Amino acid sequence: MRPQVILDLCSGSGAWSAPYAEAGYDVRRVEVADGTDVRLLTFLGRVHGILAAPPCTHLSSSGARWWAGKGTPALLEALSVADACLRLIVVCRPAWWCLENPVGRLCGYLGPPAEMFDPCDYGDPWRKKTCLWGSFTMPPKSPVEPVEKSPIHWASPSAGRTAFRSRTPDGFAKAFFAANP
Repeated sequence: MRPQVILDLCSGSGAWSAPYAEAGYDVRRVEVADGTDVRLLTFLGRVHGILAAPPCTHLSSSGARWWAGKGTPALLEALSVADACLRLIVVCRPAWWCLENPVGRLCGYLGPPAEMFDPCDYGDPWRKKTCLWGSFTMPPKSPVEPVEKSPIHWASPSAGRTAFRSRTPDGFAKAFFAANP
């Protein structure tokens, strides 16, 4: 029997889909930095689940002070990626799907999120409020005290800063996998 396909759209580090890959699923990562752009994908056949994490650079409220300077083109770029993720979800009709993004502009375009979480809800001791939209089972929380400064918010400027800040927390990735096999 062939392993079930999981699409990891805008996969970044691949942390969110890592538990699926470790369990033997056929994980197909789509990441523009690796040469595949979600906006150019066509129907991919039978897909069991879709993880989508469009880049938040022009969407997250933590960058709101720069929105005016970035202008409409940056917003349209960001929305085109989110739109492509949602288009693939409609075309592939997976058993479950989830799109994540930090609190920010997407709420104005997609409506209120189905769920929200902080990394500390799943064992990573810091906060970074993240919105989730989709058709999925929310994993039960196993909270810890957020005793650390968020490494996300305190990351020093560097070439890898964006990738580091967008990494899915390991605790959430593992819990999501357990709830959405």
